Amino acid sequence: MSQKQFDVLIIGAGISGSALFYEFARYTDIKNIALIEKYNSPATLNSRGTSNSQTIHCGDIETNYTLEKAKKVKRTADMIIKYGILQNAQNRFMFSHQKIALAVGDIECDYMKKRYEEFKDLYPYVKFFDKEKIKHIEPKVVIGEDGINDRLENICAMGVESGEVFTTVDFEKMSISLVEQAQLQNKNTFIAFNQEVTYIEKKGDIFIVRTNNYKEYYAKAIVVNAGAHSLYLAHKMNLGLDKSCWPVAGSFYLTKQKLLNGKVYMVQNPKLPFAALHGDPDLLANMNTRFGPTALVIPKLERYHGLKSVPEFFEALRFDSTVLKVTLNMFKDSTIRNYILYNYLFELPFINKKLFIKDAKKIVPSLKASDIYYAKGFGGVRPQVIDKTKGELMLGEASIAEIPGIIFNMTPSPGATSCLGNAERDVKLICEYLGAKFDENKFTSELL
Repeated sequence: MSQKQFDVLIIGAGISGSALFYEFARYTDIKNIALIEKYNSPATLNSRGTSNSQTIHCGDIETNYTLEKAKKVKRTADMIIKYGILQNAQNRFMFSHQKIALAVGDIECDYMKKRYEEFKDLYPYVKFFDKEKIKHIEPKVVIGEDGINDRLENICAMGVESGEVFTTVDFEKMSISLVEQAQLQNKNTFIAFNQEVTYIEKKGDIFIVRTNNYKEYYAKAIVVNAGAHSLYLAHKMNLGLDKSCWPVAGSFYLTKQKLLNGKVYMVQNPKLPFAALHGDPDLLANMNTRFGPTALVIPKLERYHGLKSVPEFFEALRFDSTVLKVTLNMFKDSTIRNYILYNYLFELPFINKKLFIKDAKKIVPSLKASDIYYAKGFGGVRPQVIDKTKGELMLGEASIAEIPGIIFNMTPSPGATSCLGNAERDVKLICEYLGAKFDENKFTSELL
């Protein structure tokens, strides 16, 4: 049994764990920093480009964000861009594309006009687009179902044209960059792949981590950034027992052509806790248009790794009367109930495409079932956390820090966008716990 000891050990090398690894190495005086990952490289699950929309969610076109939330998200989104510029990542893993939030129908258009007025000071680069302007920048959005005449509905949008701001990131490549940059700092940085954590315990002031291949790691502090598995590992330590998790998987549909010039997001239904359908140019599919995501509650913590995470799902769920009550309350609302049930139909062959384009036609009215195909292997799993104390679904990141020295993070969308901001929070907490120094001035000058 091999054995290693560190000041800080990070579990999970997705975008969140990689960002944390980088910040510990770059902005603290902590010398011995380790990162261990379940699979054979960084960002193989939810941070992979096929598992997310590759979007910097800064709040300008995300209509489910309040102004207050947008201010917080914008700060962390700006860090992504600052890091990308620092690494000369333009057109390597960070890109500038067109993006709009589209309103369809008089009610949505009235809403969009009011939203633009409310948000324009926070995002001075955002413009308001009428139907004629949309026709110029996104013709497929305006052309009607017949493919010739303009659609009849009133439409408008707010957004930004290509080249004005950075909008898109390959978070897998960014994760690899963060890990590489961490290793270039003057620190004892250690990385190990193919290390599935099976057990964590605290003895005195030291945490002991064991993996499936009989390796053992010792650390003074630990941060777990393992997606839905973070809650699973917390529960194994009898921590976070006031939380439960419904994993929600998202699927996508691809086209074999570039239907949209940029990202087109729709107005979010305020009753739904899941992201509204959107169309994006896919970095990994020759910039052809990808539509999605769907939202599918599944009994697995990982999407494409067999049935191994099924029993782990039940451990993270910890089903009881509170979980049942929250679930039943969701299904009492016909909008949520129909949405969830409808999304299961998007997974069924023969009927899925015909059903899906009914929603996607709101973005591209002339879309036909023959234009799209189910993107096999695309989509990840986002942990939707249930707060058992409040008896409600938590619509955002959840962090468990019940005992000093160890943090468990669960980051549903937009977790990738907030990775550097969340890392800042955790670095400060761990530095305080260890009596280490965080270089606030260096951090601010580089990322803020």
